[in-house]
Amino acid sequence: MDMEREFREADANGGWGSIYQEIRHEASDFPCKVARLPENKSRNRYRDVSPFDHSRIKLHREDNDYINASLIKMEEAQRSYILTQGPLPNTCGHFWEMVWEQKSSGVVMLNRVIEKGSIKCAQYWPKREDSPMVFEDANLKLTLLSEDVKSYYTIRMLELENRGTRETREILHFHYTTWPDFGVPESPASFLNFLFKVRESGCLNPEHGPIVVHCSAGIGRSGTFCLADTCLLLMDKRKDPSSVDIKQVLLDMRKYRMGLIQTADQLRFSYLAVIEGAKFIMGDSSVQEQWKELSNEDMDPPPEHTPPPPRPPKRMTEATFNGRMIEQPEFFPQQVVEEVIRRAVSVVEESLPDGKAHPSPQPPIECTSQDTEIRRRTTGVDQTHPSSDTNDKIKPTAADDKNDSQEWRSLVLNICMFTVLTAGAILCYRVWYH
Repeated sequence: MDMEREFREADANGGWGSIYQEIRHEASDFPCKVARLPENKSRNRYRDVSPFDHSRIKLHREDNDYINASLIKMEEAQRSYILTQGPLPNTCGHFWEMVWEQKSSGVVMLNRVIEKGSIKCAQYWPKREDSPMVFEDANLKLTLLSEDVKSYYTIRMLELENRGTRETREILHFHYTTWPDFGVPESPASFLNFLFKVRESGCLNPEHGPIVVHCSAGIGRSGTFCLADTCLLLMDKRKDPSSVDIKQVLLDMRKYRMGLIQTADQLRFSYLAVIEGAKFIMGDSSVQEQWKELSNEDMDPPPEHTPPPPRPPKRMTEATFNGRMIEQPEFFPQQVVEEVIRRAVSVVEESLPDGKAHPSPQPPIECTSQDTEIRRRTTGVDQTHPSSDTNDKIKPTAADDKNDSQEWRSLVLNICMFTVLTAGAILCYRVWYH
């Protein structure tokens, strides 16, 4: 297959970045005037992701028909998708109004509500069966009927009711829960297992309205999903997998919504998924069961919200002992700081019992010292009658003792003050950051 050869060459040469940049430069660009009107600013999750005017979905409203959603129509594959952003708190009603008006029977959600501590999407469906949601601005009511939770995806059955006409419709909600933002799924097997679950439900069939696909911005993960599905569908229709040009299919899809596929890794994964999915298209039905086994869908799902990493991290070192983590003492713990302060105060009290310092005896200072005070004192000596012993030392006087005592006392006080200030700074650092 030409596709497999292209994949191997790009992997060997590290050429995915250049291939992705070529697609970005060749992609079509069309006006987005309606999306950038002042009244629609609050309806866009990201200011740099807007629907083209010619392909945007229009709500059946007289006041404002705008929603950040695009209709992708792949004529040869006979497949249509509605790609949209994750609903905002003020656009959840618009989202379900679009689902109702476009007669969609399925919604594919490829992100989590909270990712890495940031809100990527509003909670636009009820969490409990006994707590339906009512959207007053759209006059719709949404009820959770059932929920099937797997290790990396969840399938929900929802009931959407038009409160005006009392008409109800069942909507399938396919939620991929472990696909990271700007990233790729765990493996092609898990992705294809999920894609074929959506296909088997019939929500992609032409007798229904376009399926609604969204992530956070509605271009990266959503583009990957739709690109893989379209390419596999074209392979099946043409009966010739080598005739499908993934790059050209992506460029065709970008005529309807900007920025589809956000990273070179997502492009590479699309190739990988299509190559693996082609095995099923070519008649190897056993691979579908292999995908299910490799995906480990029956394992326990991850926690709903993964907490962000602490800021800043604790200043400690960790060691392992018999498989257990042992916390080592921190640098400058509080007990050490308090002990330093106590000893410093004790030294001051012992050194100044009567208000004066008691330094240890100092060696005599020679007259040749460069100290200013010594030079001042030796100026008054009669140079015409030097002492009989030129090696005699100048003995300290009472004034010298007093000066030395004051200097020693100042030195001790400065050292103590520096110690106290340093300990205080360390304590402030610990309180502020820990």
